[in-house]
Amino acid sequence: MDNRYIVVEGPIGVGKTSLSNILAERFGARRIFEIVEENPFLANFYADRQKYAFQTQLFFLLSRFRQQEELVQQDLFNSVTVSDYLFAKDRIFACLTLDSHELSLYERVFEALTPRVTKPDLVIYLQARLDVLLYRIKKRGREFERQFDAGYLEELVHAYNDFFSHYTETPLLVVDTSDIDFVHNEGDLKGLLGAIDRARQGTQHYLPTGSKRP
Repeated sequence: MDNRYIVVEGPIGVGKTSLSNILAERFGARRIFEIVEENPFLANFYADRQKYAFQTQLFFLLSRFRQQEELVQQDLFNSVTVSDYLFAKDRIFACLTLDSHELSLYERVFEALTPRVTKPDLVIYLQARLDVLLYRIKKRGREFERQFDAGYLEELVHAYNDFFSHYTETPLLVVDTSDIDFVHNEGDLKGLLGAIDRARQGTQHYLPTGSKRP
């Protein structure tokens, strides 16, 4: 593959980890997955966003950075690496959940860490309609997401779209997954893999049609 380090991104429930697993299997790649269930503050955050936002965000920031440090020490040229998060997107969540004083402190830490993070060769940004995301979140049945706030998810979707509408740091492939099932439908997966293989420079969009919604 020309793309040795691939990142799959998108809002909660869009299928980041599923696609990352598929790509890792297909290309015999190393996997770097963000730590979600291990965040000790996450369940409390969903119950009281204002009270637990800073602890939750700082845990994610530092755990992601620790993974990125390990990545720097590895040889990216001799194997493919697939990750289900982009380090730079961490700030999306921080801007949504932290108050001004917390965000100021967070950004000082974020800016100190960012220069030490490796940039991917390709970012795949997965999108889906809000109703589809809510359905997928409910279907996977994580206990701490049982009372998931649809309003928060809608804010997050808008923030993601805004972030990636201005994203220019690496090649970017934007994929609408609302009406496809690349996990169970081989035709959907084949079309998506073809779009990934063709992605080279700048921003490209893949809008599959005629597929079956998951």
